[in-house]
Amino acid sequence: MAADASSTSWRPRPALLVALAITVMVALVSFVMPEKPAAPSARPSNPRIQARGKAAAGTVKPADLDVRLEELKEPRPAAQPSDRNPFRFYVPPPPPPPPPPPRVETARPVEPMVPVEPPQPPPPPPIPLKFIGTLQTRAGTIAAFSDCRTTMRGKEGDVIDGRYRLVKIGVESVVMEYLDGRGRTTIRESGQECVGK
Repeated sequence: MAADASSTSWRPRPALLVALAITVMVALVSFVMPEKPAAPSARPSNPRIQARGKAAAGTVKPADLDVRLEELKEPRPAAQPSDRNPFRFYVPPPPPPPPPPPRVETARPVEPMVPVEPPQPPPPPPIPLKFIGTLQTRAGTIAAFSDCRTTMRGKEGDVIDGRYRLVKIGVESVVMEYLDGRGRTTIRESGQECVGK
């Protein structure tokens, strides 16, 4: 038991080690850092004037001591007129806008005049007659027509149905027009469907 007690007494205690480390640190810091003076000495407020005054104390000229009181009695110069008002906030006016760019007029190309034709009247309706065929007689060739209700006939130059003129009779077709000369048309032989109705 005595051996156990002696082995525990040789072990260092942690609190003791921490205190020893702090003491060594404080000693090192105080050794390395220089000591500061206890109270800084008061510096003079204007060292140049004091130094100049000490250097020139014995060499003061009497002309430097002249105060010139007569200059204080002279009237002050008149104040210059000014529109400055310290109680008003001044905003300078904006600069004038830049002048507009010069206008360059370009000549427009002249479009050619297109002649406008007056509106044409609508063409007459087609001639509704059907050409049936021709008949040879002593008086000449006669053409037969039908509108599927009545049958009409005529020679070249005759008026058919009171509205149409027979201009020319061909082998398989005829040329007819309205009485005023408009609407000349060729009618092919196709009237057999109206025969017998």
